[in-house]
Amino acid sequence: MTPTIGVFDSGFGGLTVLRALIARMPCAQFAFLGDTARLPYGSKSRRTIARYAAQSARFLVQEQGAEFLVIACNTASALALDAIQDAVPVPVLGVIEPGAAAAHAASRTGDVLVIATDATVQSHAYLAACRALGLRAIEKACPLLVPLVEEGWIGHNVTAEVIRIYLAELTAEAAAKGLNPDALVLGCTHYPLLRPLLEKAVPSGMRVIDSAEAAAQSAVHLFNGRAAALAGERESVHPVLSAPFVERAGDSSDYTTQVRCFATDSVEKFERLGSRFLGRSTGPVQLVDLGG
Repeated sequence: MTPTIGVFDSGFGGLTVLRALIARMPCAQFAFLGDTARLPYGSKSRRTIARYAAQSARFLVQEQGAEFLVIACNTASALALDAIQDAVPVPVLGVIEPGAAAAHAASRTGDVLVIATDATVQSHAYLAACRALGLRAIEKACPLLVPLVEEGWIGHNVTAEVIRIYLAELTAEAAAKGLNPDALVLGCTHYPLLRPLLEKAVPSGMRVIDSAEAAAQSAVHLFNGRAAALAGERESVHPVLSAPFVERAGDSSDYTTQVRCFATDSVEKFERLGSRFLGRSTGPVQLVDLGG
């Protein structure tokens, strides 16, 4: 039986996570929900974010039959992961711990940089995840990057200059604190579209860590039973899917992956911009009402 993976974001940036998942697990079925009616989550209280995220998780599990959830939203991963795990009887994977783990694997100095949205930085979730792995991290909010991506300026000189300024400020702060960072974590699901510009802008030898790619790789390990601990303690209660199914991770040429996309508002915008994040057409996006 082909498993269904539910992927949730407050908007459509999480489609970069779905894109990475499809590349590694092309024979799965995917249901993606963007809670576009209630974004941005970053301006809401933790309690409200937890309620919204739990409603979205229940929709994917109860109505779409998802056997596993990937929370492709840094804010929800930072502030509502426990609430989501309590709301549904399936394993749940966020994007923050996999991103920190990938930085830990890539860094030789033990010093890393994190760029993210204001809400994610204010939560200090990446800082905590990095510290838990023995890393020293500096976080920086980069609020101009998301609107530049949504404007389509992913290769524009203006975007390159904004990135240069942000990274100059961040590396200067690291130097002032005596750190020698050699990894940069992309702590927002919009940022993978800027990876070429970011890789040109970082100092020589610095690795760029895409948390979307890291989350997808963690999901592969989960499904194959090699890193079940990444799903948290709930793994002991909720078994991972009935059987491993990843046959040729990274090669989707022989599969027609089934993807169903849902949004709580702005369906036309989702369809227009979503293909940019997903790297393929989203197909018809269905409008759903999750309540208040």
